[in-house]
Amino acid sequence: MNRVDVASVSVATGHFIDNQRVDSRTTFEDRSPLDWSLKLADVSAGDADVVDQALHAAARAFPKWAALAPKERGAYLHRLADLIDAHVEEIARVECLDMAMLEESLRLRVIPRAARNFRAYADLAASYEPRRWDSNTTHNMVLRMPAGPTVVITPWNAPFMLSTWKCAPALAAGNTVLLKPAEWSPLSCSLLMDLVQEADFPPGVFNLVQGTGGVTGAALVSHPLVRRISFTGSPQTGRLIGVAAAQNLVPFTAELGGKGPFVVFADADLDLAAERAAVMYDDAGQVCLAGTRLIIEDSVRDAFFERFTAATARHVLGDSRDPATTISPLIHPEHLARVEGFVERARVNGDRIVFGGKRWRDDGLWYEPTLIEPRDNESEVVQREIFGPVLTLQSFHGEQEAHDLANSTAYGLSAMVFTTDEAKAERFAQAVRAGTIWTNCFLVRDLSAPFGGCGISGIGREGGDYALDFYSDLKTSQVKEGTTHG
Repeated sequence: MNRVDVASVSVATGHFIDNQRVDSRTTFEDRSPLDWSLKLADVSAGDADVVDQALHAAARAFPKWAALAPKERGAYLHRLADLIDAHVEEIARVECLDMAMLEESLRLRVIPRAARNFRAYADLAASYEPRRWDSNTTHNMVLRMPAGPTVVITPWNAPFMLSTWKCAPALAAGNTVLLKPAEWSPLSCSLLMDLVQEADFPPGVFNLVQGTGGVTGAALVSHPLVRRISFTGSPQTGRLIGVAAAQNLVPFTAELGGKGPFVVFADADLDLAAERAAVMYDDAGQVCLAGTRLIIEDSVRDAFFERFTAATARHVLGDSRDPATTISPLIHPEHLARVEGFVERARVNGDRIVFGGKRWRDDGLWYEPTLIEPRDNESEVVQREIFGPVLTLQSFHGEQEAHDLANSTAYGLSAMVFTTDEAKAERFAQAVRAGTIWTNCFLVRDLSAPFGGCGISGIGREGGDYALDFYSDLKTSQVKEGTTHG
């Protein structure tokens, strides 16, 4: 079993199948965004044979895991949650070095959320009450059946927490799981498997295969043993997975990014709105839920802009391990080039670069907080997800124009509105197509609420009973009135 030292933590670089570490001869390099010259590991790259081995392990383990009572499965999930809490520091250090999210944020908020995911779904599954009703002289009841081996493919941003967000309900519902983390940040999910083994999960229940999307991911989503697929990533990859899932008639959910409107009405608390808008640059803008389109009522545009630029100026670009840093580097040179491409094309298009628009340092992956005033609403920087520290600035006159601009992209993951008028906020929530709408706040999450997107932002919903229903096959039991116990 190959292991490497990352931030003074021992990390396995292979797969985890049937509670055993499995190494592949073929590997891929994993480097740190904090210092691209630093190679963290050569990570095993799974091929079709490794995928087949892992899914057969999951299929063998499924009947016994599915047969456990929800409280029995929940006991494993609670043990795993306790172990995550006990190892927050190590996980945060590794993930910070591997994908550059702010270490303080990982330690205080993101990694502890992973433990809460397991506890929440364990308890929710155990407390499930079947729907019951009488009709047509029968007693009716809706029951959940575990669906089967489940493939979870997670993105490179916040990989540890986002993997648990999907794997926790799948396991709680009685499914066995095969997790594939993104190849740009694979290491913290490997640490999760160490904790799975320490929690004494039965072999084959929770597996991990490392590798690239084009090879490993493609083999996973097309395998005939798979009964559910959950993916977070780009619309382009989501379409490919949808085609593969359709070939085997496998239900899948996909969260595919966003282009959230950040709407500020004239009656808003402008100080609060400006401070929240500057937060959209956190994590170098690599947050799918961010409100990247600032849409400000024209009568307060100048007043908002003054406050917003002051709040943005307080950002500190630097090493993600430094508590003073608020903006991290981008994940990968390819992604930095992608962000640069959007900004350069905006210049050519005639969009106005209000501030930023360049690398912070020539020798790193940092990009300055950037604000662009588009030539018109059809500009590429308005219509496509950039996934970097780049926001656009537009103005509106009246509620209808605000609603129209908010709905003017193909995305629909999240939206933010700032107003002190509750009725106006309710009208906005009714009018705007988005899976989540925040009023006077951002990134407040209730784990029981549905989460997902409209349009090209995704298919299906995660969160609460919505996730447990997805990872189950529902059946109706009908018993004729008068039937007695034998």
